[in-house]
Amino acid sequence: MQLEPISRANLSDAAEAAIRAMIVDGRLPADQRLNEVHLAERLGVSRTPLREALNRLVSEGAVEARPRRGYFVKPLTLAEFDQLYDIRPILDPAALRLAGLPDARRLDRLEKLNRAFADARTPEDAIAQDDAWHMELIAACPNTVLIDLIASFCLRTRRYELALMREKALVARARDDHDDILKALRSDDLDAACLALEHNMRSGKAAIVDWLRTRATGATKAKRS
Repeated sequence: MQLEPISRANLSDAAEAAIRAMIVDGRLPADQRLNEVHLAERLGVSRTPLREALNRLVSEGAVEARPRRGYFVKPLTLAEFDQLYDIRPILDPAALRLAGLPDARRLDRLEKLNRAFADARTPEDAIAQDDAWHMELIAACPNTVLIDLIASFCLRTRRYELALMREKALVARARDDHDDILKALRSDDLDAACLALEHNMRSGKAAIVDWLRTRATGATKAKRS
């Protein structure tokens, strides 16, 4: 399948988004070796931004770098997703509790970020805006190790959440969850905000599980045909 060459200014970011989408869509199957020459040609980029994109996808867990063999697509699995997704509902509320009630300026920034999230035009942009919102929410947390852990999990769940963010209704539900958290914070109710945040971090799981099961069923049928 020939893809349209990437024309955006930041080629490595564009290549990263394109490769991630192809992995999620199944155009790049699990365990497939990524031929850098062919992939660069398909995306219309040089090897340098492509290698930068692939290395970021390695850090994210979407691609595996095997010594002397190259880059390979890592599978999307329900087992991995279960382990990854159940961590954030623990970490994020703990970070918010340590951060305490945000000041008025941070609340205003959170309102603005939530509007940008709701208005996102692409799933990739929605993920970026959602991650920005959550990191701003806990920015005052004094435990930098905890902040780094959450940032790492944002990356590792990104390829799974890409499917979630393709559904406008689910984006709208997440926006409403954010509004509930902000309402609690404006009322100086940190306990309620932490509970609402935990709910928000768990609310998308069922939809992604359904998608993964449907995807696995489709892949099995394709192998048999």
